Amino acid sequence: MAEVIIPALCFAAAAALMWHRMRELKRDIYTFTEKLEKSLDVMEKGEELKESGLPEDTLWGKTEGKLVKINHMWHQKYEENSQEKRQMKELISDISHQTRTPVANMKLYLELLQSGDPDSEKYSEFLGKMAGQTEKLDFLLQGMVKMSRLEAGIIEIQCQKARIFETLVRAAEAAVPAAGKKGIKISVECAEEIQVTHDGKWTSEAIFNILDNAVKYTDPGGTVHISVTEQEFFTKISVKDSGKGIAQERQPLVFQRFYREPEVHGEEGIGVGLYLAREIITRQKGYIEVRSEAGAGSEFCIYLPNGM
Repeated sequence: MAEVIIPALCFAAAAALMWHRMRELKRDIYTFTEKLEKSLDVMEKGEELKESGLPEDTLWGKTEGKLVKINHMWHQKYEENSQEKRQMKELISDISHQTRTPVANMKLYLELLQSGDPDSEKYSEFLGKMAGQTEKLDFLLQGMVKMSRLEAGIIEIQCQKARIFETLVRAAEAAVPAAGKKGIKISVECAEEIQVTHDGKWTSEAIFNILDNAVKYTDPGGTVHISVTEQEFFTKISVKDSGKGIAQERQPLVFQRFYREPEVHGEEGIGVGLYLAREIITRQKGYIEVRSEAGAGSEFCIYLPNGM
């Protein structure tokens, strides 16, 4: 009789244990699905999912960790897309605003030309003004294209070790014609053997933009001096002019897109040169500083890292 009872008791104990484990498993599945549903609801609302701090060796701990990573990636991608949309909206708005005036002027001059006498002095004057507005529009669109290509990452900065003197000479040569018209002297102080890891083409563009800005806002007969100094971690390129200078409170604004000093709106320009210069240098892991006082000239210092 005892032999029959013992197997029966063992079977009953095993059945009870199995039933208990099934209840635990059912409870665990219910808890897991409840937590998963809540997490998915949070993600569906676009809210940030936070970890509960449970051990990663549990099923929910592993699942939650992956969900948090996915949620973070989605948020990051959403922010990038939103930023791109904001930049595109700002760019379209800027293009619309900046092109409105030259286009309106060209329409006005065209109407005057159509109703005027081709042999009159005014006719030639209007032709000249229309040509000037066409050049301004062309310059504006070229600047816009460079700016949008840089911001979209279409332009790739390709750095290699090369003599910085040659880069400076190309930039200075491009600025000489405008400087010559105002009798402004551009001088370069740089040892020819100094080599810096940089993108020659785009660094030359950045330096030219700074030189062009210096020439525009320096009185006839003034000076623009370029110098290069090797430092421990950076090579410093200084562009110093004897121009009107920039007030202290306005200096942080000069690198913004389309910013122009209030008193120089009569000068040619659209306010993208310094913005482009900073973007180009930043993409080479460098930076630009401005040092200036109103009425005492300006110094723009470009710092390019040594041994990139």
